[in-house]
Amino acid sequence: MARQSNDPAQFLNNLFESGQDLMRQFAQMGASGTANPARERATETKADPATDFIAASRKLAEMQQGFGKQMTDYMTGILGVAASARDEDKRFSAEAWDSDPRFDFLKRTYIAYSGFLKNAVETAPMDDKGKVQLRFAVGQFIDAMSPTNFLATNPEALQLAQESGGQSLVEGMNLYFQDLAKGRISMSDESAFEVGRNVAATEGEVVFENELIQLIQYTPNTAQVYERPLVMIPPCINRFYVLDLQQENSFVRYAVDQGHTVFLVSWRSITPELGHLTWDDYITTGVIKAFDVAREITGVEKVNTLGFCIGGTLLSSTLAVLAGKAEQKATSMTLLTTLLDFTDTGELGNLVSEESVKAREETLGRGGVVEGKELALVFSMLRANDLIWQYVANSYLKGKSPPAFDMLYWNADSTNLPGPMYCWFMRNAYLENNIKEPGKTIQCGVPVDLGKISLPAFLYASREDHIVPWGSAYAATQLLTGDNTFALGASGHIAGVINAPAKKKRNYWIGGKLDRDAAGWLETAQSIPGSWWPAWSEWLERHAGGKVPARTPLGNKKYRPVEPAPGRYVRQKA
Repeated sequence: MARQSNDPAQFLNNLFESGQDLMRQFAQMGASGTANPARERATETKADPATDFIAASRKLAEMQQGFGKQMTDYMTGILGVAASARDEDKRFSAEAWDSDPRFDFLKRTYIAYSGFLKNAVETAPMDDKGKVQLRFAVGQFIDAMSPTNFLATNPEALQLAQESGGQSLVEGMNLYFQDLAKGRISMSDESAFEVGRNVAATEGEVVFENELIQLIQYTPNTAQVYERPLVMIPPCINRFYVLDLQQENSFVRYAVDQGHTVFLVSWRSITPELGHLTWDDYITTGVIKAFDVAREITGVEKVNTLGFCIGGTLLSSTLAVLAGKAEQKATSMTLLTTLLDFTDTGELGNLVSEESVKAREETLGRGGVVEGKELALVFSMLRANDLIWQYVANSYLKGKSPPAFDMLYWNADSTNLPGPMYCWFMRNAYLENNIKEPGKTIQCGVPVDLGKISLPAFLYASREDHIVPWGSAYAATQLLTGDNTFALGASGHIAGVINAPAKKKRNYWIGGKLDRDAAGWLETAQSIPGSWWPAWSEWLERHAGGKVPARTPLGNKKYRPVEPAPGRYVRQKA
């Protein structure tokens, strides 16, 4: 738990001092003249090399004056409308933030100074990449220093402590120490869920396993099934059951109910003895092996395929490798919130630099383990107020356990990755964007060209996705040369995908004109209420072949069931 002051005035003083430290850093960067290569080139034709810095300093002075005016206006009771509009921050929704002058002052000071720091970043004399990274760092500082995160400056927590006779603080400390033992912040009531009981509970059997994957075949729910099976490749940085949450929102169960024979890869959380595995191993030992087992069990030459997030990137790389070898093992592909073109990677890409990737390559490039909790923290930091600080305030300061939420339970169930695989992906995807360039990467001994994937493809993106910006997911339509269908759902990276039809929630867009302009596609697309799943199911039916009797028992003589779904790999903790 963060150290705090019991004096609100001291809290403000600390906040101001931290902000001034940042300002001094800006000044040092400007004075050194090393932060902006473009500016350095420009100085060759300038008489005064300090011109840019002087302009930035003047802008900083203007912002300081503006901040001072906001606080002066507040103290004289004439705060303008603009500041009032910013009071809509949900962290300050409790009545005390408005009715108590002390906390109202804290709130307005914090909001005003946050704006001051953000504006200072924008005027810092740095190149674009550096400014983006500094913007993220300052944002983390701003979020962390909110008065809602400290007992002495959180009126709700103080009132609850008084009303409960201090019991809320006792409960908060208990929750804090429980999380300390876990090594992470709890976002859901984890006692409400159990893998295999009410999440990852769709009936099936593990029909194959090797050192990297277990392959699950699910029990059919219909008397007849489509001839071609569907092989699902989930992300390897989390557990597979994002696609098989509770019965009412399980994507796996939905596909089974539509008459598909579903196979799904369960990635193993990497242990030190597996820390040598590479990206190529994930393709050959993971994806291609899943294809082959599914083909042999069902007796077909080609399967339908689906990949989610990095699972979609792996799937696409696999299909490009097979195309380069003139091997046809798939008849269609579905990509869910997947990046193939990493030109714009959103906030996550802002954290990647040559220095950070090189450091990882030096320590993990030849072997080692990237811990799942580290990756989970990075993703949480992208939405720190929603995924970190609200739980600090509610759990530790107010003593309230988080409610049961299946998606957040899954989100906390991370997996480890092998260092060589992770380093290859970060360099060739996020840092250098090599995967999209024909022949730029050699995968499994094959120069990879995504343009050789000529399969029919259903591409789904989420409009509010902060991990895979939807415009970047749309860019895959320009790389894949088959008959592409693009659908855009409402909401975010996970909630947009896991949107069961029975919920009758949200909407999606489909049917727009596929050209290079994502915005143009949206202008011509049709908005349809509800889930996108039925549109995908109708599309997949066209590529699934005729109907055959349901395949039971599961597996075959060569691939006999190993254990019931969901298997033991998914239960092994990172």
